[in-house]
Amino acid sequence: MNLTKILSEGTIIHSSGTTGPSKPIYQPVSKIKAANKIARDVQEINKKSKILTVCKLDHAGGLFAQTLPAFEIDAEVKIENFNAFRWVQIINKFTHSHLTPGMAEAVTKTKSWRDLDLSGIVITCGSDRVSHDCIQDFINKDCTFIVNWGMSEVGPIAINKIFKKGMQIDYLEGYSLMGDTSFINTKIINNELFVKGEICVFDDWFATGDLIKKINNNYWFDKRKDQF
Repeated sequence: MNLTKILSEGTIIHSSGTTGPSKPIYQPVSKIKAANKIARDVQEINKKSKILTVCKLDHAGGLFAQTLPAFEIDAEVKIENFNAFRWVQIINKFTHSHLTPGMAEAVTKTKSWRDLDLSGIVITCGSDRVSHDCIQDFINKDCTFIVNWGMSEVGPIAINKIFKKGMQIDYLEGYSLMGDTSFINTKIINNELFVKGEICVFDDWFATGDLIKKINNNYWFDKRKDQF
């Protein structure tokens, strides 16, 4: 994948399929650049950062959460297929990594997890529900853990919350936390989240299909609109 070309021409990625049938979505340069800046600001990615990318680059999280934002400013990026045992072995050589909830759970089940120290490392987690236990497991290791919501059409750093060791973890039965900080305009109509802004591939309000609640600035995911 030619990352330099993507920064100058945009690219097409396919949605992951977790929020409906997978489909191709064009990512314009303006959206990519705006999303890259937000990703760097939120995660404090700079030229000295070292990124471990283990998510596939043909999906939004793998390409846009950390990889392209770091590549744009010439930070170090290591890209390889995910292996939970190897991730635990090498993560301390890096400053940042992005995991899906499934990957995060796999990492915590390795034998080496018990003695792992993640001090000074930033871990973002998204693409599916991030559980209360997952957040707790990671912040207990002293990392900065960022619960993140985004879609192939928006973000990927669109709504999130940053957790650190000792922080209280929000909980709402039957819901999963999306975040408490939004980097895009939002509105809720009949419980469905609509978004609009420079990190969305559409100019007008986009109906995400996610049914949510917003309580005291926290966004909570319930289910997809087409789920029964």
